[in-house]
Amino acid sequence: MDTAHGHPKFFDNVSRYFDRAAALTDHPKGLLEQIKVCNSVYSFQFPIRTSRGMEVISGWRVQHSHHKLPVKGGIRFSEDANEDEVKALAALMTYKCAVMDVPFGGAKGGVQIDPKKYTVEELERITRRYTTELIKKNFIGPGIDVPAPDYGTGAREMSWIADTYGTFHPGQIDALACVTGKPVSQGGVRGRFEATGRGVFYGLLEACSHEDDMKKIGLSKGLAGKSVVVQGLGNVGYHAALYCQQHGAVITGLAEYEGAIFNEKGLDVDAVVKHRKEAGSILNFPGAVNLADRADALELECDILIPAALENQIT
Repeated sequence: MDTAHGHPKFFDNVSRYFDRAAALTDHPKGLLEQIKVCNSVYSFQFPIRTSRGMEVISGWRVQHSHHKLPVKGGIRFSEDANEDEVKALAALMTYKCAVMDVPFGGAKGGVQIDPKKYTVEELERITRRYTTELIKKNFIGPGIDVPAPDYGTGAREMSWIADTYGTFHPGQIDALACVTGKPVSQGGVRGRFEATGRGVFYGLLEACSHEDDMKKIGLSKGLAGKSVVVQGLGNVGYHAALYCQQHGAVITGLAEYEGAIFNEKGLDVDAVVKHRKEAGSILNFPGAVNLADRADALELECDILIPAALENQIT
């Protein structure tokens, strides 16, 4: 239990849902236990020289299931990263891949830093050292474990990972396949950047296409005209909001870590992003109302709520 808040830890919660689903099957208990546990958990610390002096950075890589290889899962750079979270996210990767019949085992990585507090050079040192630690224990490789971007990381970090791996494996013809989410110029795939937000959009498009289901909740068929509130304007939230808007939905509320804004007539997503780049905040966007608390966005009246921030937003 998380004694500070009185609720189960993230991995315990994931395991609890697994147990509920497993109870409906007739698989042997031992097999179900093997599926549930994390196969390999690698926790490590390493020193990095920064402008503030030497710092010790904590990192993790968890391989939840080796039933199919390579294992697959993103690397998260966050002050809140911890072993329990990484284990839970690795397990969810296994189940997501299995449900969709994608031939990967689940994995996840984490580095306990706030990327905003480090220079580009320092982030490069941290990323390359993290990758080196994975290489030392055989926790990365095209046929073993293939990381990807997650919260706090992107194509830039993935290119550093690929370059570091290639340095340690000269002549390996598929070395670039050690990580996904790379820039297109470095062997990345076009469309990868917007893929997660586009996936949210297609899921909503499909859900709203069933007239009987929509009638049951008092809504009309289709996305057009539906009010949408989005929490998080990162890679997922931005693209999900953009595609919904392009298909006729009305984005009435947007929330970021600095606050939230609302306009029942609709917000132009790209205009809000431009305003944020210029002003450093989504607040005070022309025509929008600032909300007192960013969490208030989660309780705005809307047809569709998209929580595209970190986990544990809805309790």
